[in-house]
Amino acid sequence: MTKSSIFVLFVTLIVILIQCNSVLSDANLISKTCSQTPNPSLCISFLKSDPSSLNADTTKLALIMVNVIKAKATASVNFIHQQIGKSSPELKKSFSSCAGAYNAVLNGGIPSAIEALTKGQPKFGQAGANDAANEATDCENSFHGKSPMTQLNNAVKQSSTIASAIIQLLL
Repeated sequence: MTKSSIFVLFVTLIVILIQCNSVLSDANLISKTCSQTPNPSLCISFLKSDPSSLNADTTKLALIMVNVIKAKATASVNFIHQQIGKSSPELKKSFSSCAGAYNAVLNGGIPSAIEALTKGQPKFGQAGANDAANEATDCENSFHGKSPMTQLNNAVKQSSTIASAIIQLLL
């Protein structure tokens, strides 16, 4: 083996080690960040499902979680639209209330949270995440204990509390 071949091999090995260290560092940030949330395992699951989390800072992790809230709220709205036409008048009233709540999340809270985080104003981003959790709770309560949306509302609340906890780290 020539000296130039050994040198190329050595440089390649160093590059591989640096990349491995970077991946481990990114995984450690996700783990460290999620350990400071109410549901670390769910947090890790949400963040690792987004490939961009692998080289994200804390702000980017918060933005990923806000997008998780958006996806969960969108799923809730889609469910509402599927159910509202085939529901009793009492359920229609509750579904309509939920539609209003989730439209406020999707058209107000989420865009505000994204803008705030993007502009370096995490306090307002946290308010958007907390509002989403509150709207999900209000939706659940509108059914007076017989909610067909419990799973969906819980998903929004869980993702919102995780997002809020991550954003808290930026304050």
